[in-house]
Amino acid sequence: MTTRFHRLKQAAVIIVIAVGISTCAIALYVNFAPQFGAQPQGEHLVNISASIHFQNGAFVNPVETVMDYSFSNTAKIMQDFLTVENISPTSPLPVKFTQGAQTAADTLTTVTWYGHSAFLLEMEGKRILLDPMFGPAASPFSFFGQRYAYAQPIDLNQFTEIDAVIISHDHYDHLDYPSIVKLKPHVGHFFVPLGVGAHLMRWGIAEDKITELDWWESAAFKDLTFTAAPARHFSGRSISDRNKTQWASWVLQGQYNNLYFSGDGGYADHFREIGDKYGPFDLTLVECGQYNQRWEAIHMMPEQSLQANIDLRGKVVMPIHWGAFDLALHEWRDPVIRLLAAAEKQDIKVATPYIGERFTIGQDVPHKKWWQTLD
Repeated sequence: MTTRFHRLKQAAVIIVIAVGISTCAIALYVNFAPQFGAQPQGEHLVNISASIHFQNGAFVNPVETVMDYSFSNTAKIMQDFLTVENISPTSPLPVKFTQGAQTAADTLTTVTWYGHSAFLLEMEGKRILLDPMFGPAASPFSFFGQRYAYAQPIDLNQFTEIDAVIISHDHYDHLDYPSIVKLKPHVGHFFVPLGVGAHLMRWGIAEDKITELDWWESAAFKDLTFTAAPARHFSGRSISDRNKTQWASWVLQGQYNNLYFSGDGGYADHFREIGDKYGPFDLTLVECGQYNQRWEAIHMMPEQSLQANIDLRGKVVMPIHWGAFDLALHEWRDPVIRLLAAAEKQDIKVATPYIGERFTIGQDVPHKKWWQTLD
């Protein structure tokens, strides 16, 4: 009996040591692997703490937003991921990437979508990237959250002479470390919500090339104005930095064009407030994907995305946050199908370009249902 007890004690000690080593290894990896970024410190943290949207050490939403992170709910979600059908396309998505550089008149704005929430805007003579996530995986690990296959890969070498990059928040499907490292020699300036600059500085971007804005703050840039606006979401790149940085939607105003970029978030009254202050918009790029009723507070359902556009007073709405990754439990085409069905009942114009298709605001509204040809 004594011998058996001794062996059990030894096994328990070995398990405790193994768990301790694993915990230390994970902590070291998170602290030193660059893709996890960095938390705001020093003077930056002092400035953040002065924001009315930063309370008790974390950023908060404009309305109460509660999520169920219980073990039972998380386990049920994981089980559902294993059983959902048609969550991703079975063949590569068609693309219409533009070959060679093109220019538009200084009074116009052209839009090119690269799937999910990544865009190139050529806005009144300036080249602007929105949430330039061009990498293969929406996670810190290459084997998880992989991008759908495209008929042709995204060529990052085309993104030169970029005047500005705008980031909505620091989640991996919006702020991609490999993409930022590749882009940084070619970008004039970065505009981000409060705290997100800490990630960029860790990745080698000079502090004087970063502008952080709180909600309702604006920055003038080469005859354009960028305004950070509220969103109902959350932030964080590891288990220790939840809501330490801000999330935002963005208003992009030019002399001739007015655009809205939602970033991520659930539906709430802030869309109407933004529409009242800055609308109407020539085009709204509104999150419509990766939703589920269990997390409706932080990701809109498609019908809510359409209502957000109505609140914003958008002339044309484009559903985004789909067409790249499996991050929810719906079929991959569901977002655009549901939004179009709701829009047709209210006679609202919807832009549905191919990935890589370049179109001009105010001149054409791409509407081909290209996803219908795929499995």
